[in-house]
Amino acid sequence: MLNRKFDKTRLPSRHVTEGPARAPHRSYYYAMGMTEDEIHQPLVGVATCWNEAAPCNISLNRQAQAVKMGVKQAFGTPREFTTITVTDGIAMGHEGMRSSLASREAIADTVELTMRGHCYDAIVGLAGCDKSLPGMMMAMVRLNVPSVFIYGGSILPGKAPQIDEVPEDFRSRDLTVQDMFEAVGRHQNGTMSDKALDVLERVACPSAGACGGQFTANTMACVSEAIGLALMNSSGMPAPYESRDQYAEASGQAVMTLLDRNIRARDVVTRKSLENAARVVACTGGSTNAGLHLPAIAHEAGIEFFLDDVCDIFRETPYFVDLKPGGEYVAKDLFDAGGIPVVMKELRKAGLIHEDCITATGRSIGEELDRIDREADGKVIYPIETPISKTGGVVGLKGNLAPEGAIVKVAGIAEENQKFTGPARVFECEEDAFEAVKKRDYAEGEVIVIRNEGPSGGPGMREMLATTAALSGQGMGKKVALITDGRFSGATRGFCVGHVGPEAAHGGPIALLRNGDMITIDAISGNLSVDLSDDELAARKSDWAGPRETIYGSGALWKYAQLVGATYKGAVTHPGGADERHQYMDL
Repeated sequence: MLNRKFDKTRLPSRHVTEGPARAPHRSYYYAMGMTEDEIHQPLVGVATCWNEAAPCNISLNRQAQAVKMGVKQAFGTPREFTTITVTDGIAMGHEGMRSSLASREAIADTVELTMRGHCYDAIVGLAGCDKSLPGMMMAMVRLNVPSVFIYGGSILPGKAPQIDEVPEDFRSRDLTVQDMFEAVGRHQNGTMSDKALDVLERVACPSAGACGGQFTANTMACVSEAIGLALMNSSGMPAPYESRDQYAEASGQAVMTLLDRNIRARDVVTRKSLENAARVVACTGGSTNAGLHLPAIAHEAGIEFFLDDVCDIFRETPYFVDLKPGGEYVAKDLFDAGGIPVVMKELRKAGLIHEDCITATGRSIGEELDRIDREADGKVIYPIETPISKTGGVVGLKGNLAPEGAIVKVAGIAEENQKFTGPARVFECEEDAFEAVKKRDYAEGEVIVIRNEGPSGGPGMREMLATTAALSGQGMGKKVALITDGRFSGATRGFCVGHVGPEAAHGGPIALLRNGDMITIDAISGNLSVDLSDDELAARKSDWAGPRETIYGSGALWKYAQLVGATYKGAVTHPGGADERHQYMDL
């Protein structure tokens, strides 16, 4: 690569490296072993979510070193820093899950503050677990600096030993953490032994990396490519693969090219690129959480791209990538089949991709796809002409029970099972519902309602994987439905409706439901309604006692509950790009 001289007179780092007045600042850099040349080159933040909390993040530190090599090769000076993560698989099913969504905002805030405080000129962000991916991308768009995102990679699939104690259906498939949650349900209803559970927990997650199905982490990793912030195919290979280091190094070089050309995050993240990202979520049967995170990323750019907009795209996009939890395959299989570039090539054949969107290489999506010679394998990636189903794997719902919308994942659910009417069985929180499920204190045909779990009322909008997995483990996943103002894990399967808005804490209709109210969920027509008249709902609203008091009267979750906005807008906590009065890079 040719030696490049960057003019720092207009870059943020000039405030800490240039001129006589910055001698004290430069002395700090010399204290860290930097050379004069390194001090006067552009400073690139290399932000990682590395920690020892979970396998999702454990390899990010190593990958960051490869990113730094790439930055150095392109005549930039990398400065590594870390931020928090909350890992949903470990936070799941208890009070810790309240921290998950709030951590997305904390990640975006801390990356922003670090970049601003040290005047870094560009960023390469590495993330591995669910909320850390959108949190990192939100920070990039908020700062609007040259930005490249790189995913830490998925976990390798687990394999059960061929022993009689383990049920045959667990022995015959690739395992993910989803299977462990469902195994708990089997254990609770007496169809799995202590020994089988003990064996499975030791083999389900055999390596570093994020959960292996098309759950939230892999969904948002696919988004990073489709939206243009990540290099094509960079999200695909599993975390243990050494080839990840090559993509990391290339990402470090790429951010320097973007800096050279002054291509910033909002040049990449546009309304069109958000639509591309939503297409990829739909056709891969991705996590319903994308309906929360795409509006939040758009918000940072000052773009109105709400749940309705996401769901409109879901409705008209074929579902043709057969991934868990609704399908058969895991992230490694998608990578082996050619990854997101092949998926986007199929979308392009149907005219469903905006090809003029710019990417992290500086080339357009169309130019990137022209470089891909692989085709759909017909097994993991179906040809778009013969999809698994004609509409996306995720569907938006509206009606008198969800005036602001709701969302349901239908990937893997036969069309004849996408409509459900039944009496409500109302629970005031997830714990109450989980205890009832454990005791089988519910009936086939009911709609289980879990309320007071929204962003503000929870607080924190918890995921419900423990409850839904227990239902599946009991063989009841197709015999009941579930609705909540909280969220579902990307690993959730069954007829489960989340993001019901307005949430109960804001007096939404879900707060007014009573046991026995007849609820209809129709994913074909997009309807979520309760068989109550407007007058009856109004009467119940006038009698409503107000939001349930939580135990969080102070601290980060209290603060989050005060600030967080509507779910359909992404559950964000600040006014966003539309209200900006300056550009960080131009200060």
